[in-house]
Amino acid sequence: MQVNRQQFMEQGYLVVPEVIPPERLEQLRADFETLVDRQRRIWAQERGPDDPPSGAWETRPQPRLSPYEPLIDEQTASTVEVWLQENTLGVSRQLLCVPEATSVAGMTLMCNPVRDHGPAPWHRDVHPIDMAPMSGLQNDLLENGPRVLQWNIPLYDDDVLWIVPGSHWRLNTETEDRELLADPRKPLTGGIPVELKAGDGVVYVNYLLHWGSNYSTRIRRTVHGGHSIFPHFPDLSFSDYLSPQGRKQFRAWQKLGVEQQDLTEAALRAVLDGDADTYDSTLEALQPGVGEDGKMLLSIYLCKAALHMQVVKHNNAAAAANGSSGPLADISEALRRSALNPHAISINWGPQFADRFTLEETAALLRRFATLDRKLQADEEHFSPGYQSGPMRYFFNEMPADFGLNDFIASWS
Repeated sequence: MQVNRQQFMEQGYLVVPEVIPPERLEQLRADFETLVDRQRRIWAQERGPDDPPSGAWETRPQPRLSPYEPLIDEQTASTVEVWLQENTLGVSRQLLCVPEATSVAGMTLMCNPVRDHGPAPWHRDVHPIDMAPMSGLQNDLLENGPRVLQWNIPLYDDDVLWIVPGSHWRLNTETEDRELLADPRKPLTGGIPVELKAGDGVVYVNYLLHWGSNYSTRIRRTVHGGHSIFPHFPDLSFSDYLSPQGRKQFRAWQKLGVEQQDLTEAALRAVLDGDADTYDSTLEALQPGVGEDGKMLLSIYLCKAALHMQVVKHNNAAAAANGSSGPLADISEALRRSALNPHAISINWGPQFADRFTLEETAALLRRFATLDRKLQADEEHFSPGYQSGPMRYFFNEMPADFGLNDFIASWS
């Protein structure tokens, strides 16, 4: 299937007809419903004393199987294979910046609630605590193309998703900010519904302003997930149930992910050593063909990695001393949560990655990244609407002024 990449880059999304062919739709519905039944039983067992009998299934505005890999067996392997077909993986390979590294990045299923919850807030899937200011993400997108893509593939007709076409290229307008601050759960000027027939799909840049317009009781089973150039599969037990080609593909992605973790470590050690040449070549190996804006974005992600490792090590020390893993007094809950949960699209490989460095090395890395980290923050907490974050000191929109890759490298000394 050939798609129009230029149109995708301009608009930030593409509707792909019949991602799931009509003759496969009923069987795939049945297979996903098996997963829903299994997850519902788990939620019922996990419910709290004050929760209704079905637990999260009854309380969440959008019950979501996320991830659903632990629920997979021979009967439901098709729910994974859908991410490997030409109409999904093949399309993403035409759109991502490193086609040969394109891998699955998250497999979930979004369901309707048991009672009306109405609209969610408009947002971009961006959080400055572990990513970068919006303008830095956009500079990288313009220079290199997308590193990650999201998909919605409904098994029943679906018009819940709204988007603002082209908003992935720019910051919010004054009108958008005003409307978002007034009420982020209402239609936004320039927003349009993405109307999908059962089996159609929409692939989009996660920086787009988008909206879950109405979480009602109308049946909804929408396959959601995506593809990325940074795979992360620490557990491949689900792949035992896939086709031989599917197993081979996931094992290759797991191997690539480990290699990328090794390159992430190598880049950080080059920073420790003050070795600019090795640092540059390692970034090239981590993302082949990456330009200067992309290297700056990777440097911000490495800055976050250094901070995350320090949080993990202090958190572990606190757990050893106190018998618990509660957050330290000077670490925000948002930062602790970011450090303890993998986010491979920003090369956050999870808390176990911190084991590659000593406490002394992580402290030295923080000193190397101190100037960059300081320039990414305001003096006080602030807020910008349309993001997945509340008030914080990290900038939502603007990159550091007059501070590029060479300035960052010069700051090591």
